[in-house]
Amino acid sequence: MENDGRESDSRPADDGLPDRVPMEQRPPDPLPYEGVWRFTAPAADASVPQARHAVRDLLYRQGVPASPDLVDGLLLIVSELATNAVRHAAVLSPTLAVEVAVGAEWVRVSVEDNHPYRPTALEADHGRTGGRGLLLVREIAREAGGVCDIEHTASGGKVVWAALPLTPPQMP
Repeated sequence: MENDGRESDSRPADDGLPDRVPMEQRPPDPLPYEGVWRFTAPAADASVPQARHAVRDLLYRQGVPASPDLVDGLLLIVSELATNAVRHAAVLSPTLAVEVAVGAEWVRVSVEDNHPYRPTALEADHGRTGGRGLLLVREIAREAGGVCDIEHTASGGKVVWAALPLTPPQMP
């Protein structure tokens, strides 16, 4: 059927929106580096550096516009979260999952395991040699202007994540 101009064409445009939606109201096309990537690894010590290297390589390969300091912070967060999953959840969770989600203005890294225990950030105790990983993650996220949290999964496990802005916060 031809359109003689009296009816609006309700067929979707290339972007899936009707032609009658003005361009300024259409959502912007995703940037080339935007997306979500997920991989799993055994809950073993060797998976910690592998997770860190995989995240670093992904950020580089996708061309994510992250400063070297931001990348270093993200990699430290991945290391701490993966280490926690290996040390504290491996008994009930033989695998862990690492996810990297990149938006136009932020990047989020998370580590998921199937252990129901919800970790807490311990205060600095100079007599202890460990137990401050989550505290470190929270501090890195805060200093970068980001956030971190822990969520339960539908399967009874947990996801620990941190989201950081791609542009650093402005200092007063």
